Amino acid sequence: MIVPMKKVTIIFQTGDADATVATVRKLGVMQVEHQNIPEGGKISALLEKVALINSSVDVLNQLPISERKNQPQSPITGDWREVAGSIIETGRKQEQLELSIRNIIGKMNEWERWGDINHAEVRSLAQNGIHLKLYQVPVRELGNFPDDIVVKTIYIAGDIAHVVAISRRQFECGFKEVTPPEQGLSRLKERLAEHTRSMEIIKSGILYSAGFYDDLLDIKKRLEKEIEFQEVLAGMGKDGALSYITGYVPSDLEDSLIVEARKNGWGILIVEPSEGDNVPTLLRNPRWVEMINPILGLLGLTPGYHELDVSMVFLIFFSIFFGILIGDAGYGLAYIVLTVLLSFWLKRKMMMNKEMRTAVLLFYLLGLSAVTWGLLTGTFFGQWGLPALVPQLNDAAFVTKFCFFLGALHLSIAHCWRALLKFPSLKALADVGYISILWTAFFLANTLILGDPFPDFGIWLAVAGVILVILFTNPKRSNILRGIGEGMGTIALSFMNNITDVISYIRLFAVGMATLAVANTTNYLASGFGSGVIAVLAGAVILLSGHSLNLILGLMSVLVHGVRLNVLEFSGHANITWSGTSFEPLKE
Repeated sequence: MIVPMKKVTIIFQTGDADATVATVRKLGVMQVEHQNIPEGGKISALLEKVALINSSVDVLNQLPISERKNQPQSPITGDWREVAGSIIETGRKQEQLELSIRNIIGKMNEWERWGDINHAEVRSLAQNGIHLKLYQVPVRELGNFPDDIVVKTIYIAGDIAHVVAISRRQFECGFKEVTPPEQGLSRLKERLAEHTRSMEIIKSGILYSAGFYDDLLDIKKRLEKEIEFQEVLAGMGKDGALSYITGYVPSDLEDSLIVEARKNGWGILIVEPSEGDNVPTLLRNPRWVEMINPILGLLGLTPGYHELDVSMVFLIFFSIFFGILIGDAGYGLAYIVLTVLLSFWLKRKMMMNKEMRTAVLLFYLLGLSAVTWGLLTGTFFGQWGLPALVPQLNDAAFVTKFCFFLGALHLSIAHCWRALLKFPSLKALADVGYISILWTAFFLANTLILGDPFPDFGIWLAVAGVILVILFTNPKRSNILRGIGEGMGTIALSFMNNITDVISYIRLFAVGMATLAVANTTNYLASGFGSGVIAVLAGAVILLSGHSLNLILGLMSVLVHGVRLNVLEFSGHANITWSGTSFEPLKE
């Protein structure tokens, strides 16, 4: 459910601002709404400190995760800014070294076939009367050099010969001359070895600094809390000797704020939020419903304060969609096993992180859903001839009809919910009309896609739905014709949309069949290698890679299609825009 909010204004002496905000933060029940743009020297200085930590942490994050996590953590004993600055400087040196190493390797690759030659040696030879130049010459023109010039071909690339021309006199040729490098291969190799040793020292230093990783993050959190505190002070309203902060408090927690106001002598005003207020949304549901929170958080979805909390419906149908889209008991079991392994690996973090524990429970539920659908259809890492508990679910026409039924049911729940909220207003009848249209769309989809006869009562169902939508979308007793006109405009736009929305649920069947096809193809390819050790190993590689790929593609299909049916189709019919902001109280 969406927790009702109260809008609260706390009035206090300006001189008591720090103490008042600190007390409100300690309570942790109020999200503050700034009355002025929060800015100032203190905030800027704190933001610079956070940026310094972020830059140092970015350097440490370049380490392999396993190396960073295995580094023993220790607190920073001196000035953390010196530590962060040292890490950033070390990271800068590492970047410069990496760039220099790439340049050296590039030059070595460029001159490796020419040999160990450099500009200084060529100049020294010239001073001793031996003139040497490098040329790129078309192979067919190698004989066009003067007789007193010795030409040695170093290598040929395509139809271009790379040659050394030597003479006792100074000379010029009409071919493309190549300027010798400042440093030869031997010197480049020496520099590469020096840089490599320096890089090892730098990496060791960064690895040592990784021991401060957790402490840097803790310092960052404290700084961010201080920024939040200073922003409240800078953003509060002022009127003479008085100041005030305004914000939102869950209605069941307002008493604690009233008690503190009496204790500290604050003035306090508590009212219901108005329509124009940007009220934050606080969702509070049973633990089993909260399993959908990781998906909502991943997608950044929060219903508006005046919208519906569809978490329960979202979870139920998302689980069903997951089972159909994956459609394989073997894959579901694989997801469960991976979740178990992940749970053991992150056991320590899970004990301290409620969101992570909730995500693990969700993975178990989704894996169980896939296992259930796979058992119903007799599918285990593809179809191996296992008996299906419900054989009809292997019939394409039956599953298609079932998907249409799911769509009509899913969208009908949205309109039922809206009708209950509108009751006893006559506008509730418009949603009843939409439900009639949705089930008309169900029968029509069966007729158009599957060739089923359209039922006789279907016409009357459609007519009743259209009439209810026209008459009660926006009923106006003072101007009935205007209300009917608005209803006709609405039905003209939405009738076909309702039909296409129901038909769009066929994606569950189509994507589920694609997942099954990939699994069966993998099994077929793996079984085609014959017998023998090599054949068995090759088949095992095919099985592992093919089914692993299908597991990943299955998750992607769920994110695309399973989420879409909830976020777009269902939410559109429930009039949910997901335009809300999460409740984030000021707290320590």
